[in-house]
Amino acid sequence: MDAGASLTAGIVVLTIVTIETGGVLMLRIVRGQKRANVLQSTFFRAGHAHAGVLVILGLVMLLLSQAAGVGEPWAGVGPTGVLVSAILMPAGFFLSVLGTDPQRPGRAIALVWLGAGVLAVGLIATGMGLISAAVSAAA
Repeated sequence: MDAGASLTAGIVVLTIVTIETGGVLMLRIVRGQKRANVLQSTFFRAGHAHAGVLVILGLVMLLLSQAAGVGEPWAGVGPTGVLVSAILMPAGFFLSVLGTDPQRPGRAIALVWLGAGVLAVGLIATGMGLISAAVSAAA
């Protein structure tokens, strides 16, 4: 793994502590120690789940790209896109239901859709990079 990928992976692994903290918030909500309405509880759960899954997926994309020797721009765009979506989507879930008793998601819900688009670009770029690396290796 090159130095840039190793640095990225190290930083991302450290951010998992924030996801763990979100898990503590979820436990407090589920146990009734923290007030949240049904919408907030549902969106907080979705944000927490997306954060965890997308961070792991981003790390896997980074490892696959490095292991296969994926070249630029695919090696940078793919994993980075997935990792950026791991910020945008959870942020949209959390920020769109802030307040005392929201009945509908706020404008920040747009971050979920933006994150979904960035995720798609990241996955397509990683897939294309892996296929390109395989074709180059076979030639």
